[in-house]
Amino acid sequence: MAHGRGEAFDYLLGERTLKSSVEAARAAAAAMLLAKHPVISVNGNVAALAAEDVVRLAEVVGAKIEVNLFYRTEERELAIMRVLERAGAREVLGVGDAASAQIPEVHSDRRRVDPRGILKADVVLIPLEDGDRTEALRRMGKTVIAIDLNPLSRTAQRASITIVDNVVRALPILTNEAIRLKDERPEELKRILSEFDNREALADAIRAINQRLSGLAKVGAYLPEDMETYKDLEGNL
Repeated sequence: MAHGRGEAFDYLLGERTLKSSVEAARAAAAAMLLAKHPVISVNGNVAALAAEDVVRLAEVVGAKIEVNLFYRTEERELAIMRVLERAGAREVLGVGDAASAQIPEVHSDRRRVDPRGILKADVVLIPLEDGDRTEALRRMGKTVIAIDLNPLSRTAQRASITIVDNVVRALPILTNEAIRLKDERPEELKRILSEFDNREALADAIRAINQRLSGLAKVGAYLPEDMETYKDLEGNL
């Protein structure tokens, strides 16, 4: 259900990755490569949809992987850990008593974090998350990278870098950008970060949704009887 809410925005985007989202992924890759303690936060949806992509990204940028859930049970934590381990993860933080620290001002179970992971992190990637923790992590001085299909959500609006894209497309792009940038000098990575404007990236996603809906509205029908006509229309928006 949580992923489905966001996925509705994928239809509004035309189920495609925007150029501005690739640029956001490039900035996110630079941030993770510059980080001393990058961490990838994983919930049930991310584990189900993209466990192998999470593990591959973690290997490329040297990030820790931590389980973090809105509704915590030992059964759910262990299930997610097993999925990640089957995908190749050698270490999974935040399971059981390991989540012994707390994020201030977060009242759900998301406040529980691993002292070796999110609490210590300087950069946190939080795909498919909620706004409360994004805001709290920013107040703690952390760089927060969000993957969110809804450019108007609190998560997207409050994150340091927002990749407006489906997580199944965004993670491979983020990993490829990290591979391309891995041998760049820190000065170049800092330049990429300094030139990225998250507000403009969000604005571009909103404009893309607006333009697509306006284009569809002009033809007077969203689903013509002639499906070939519909496919041609989709291809031109």
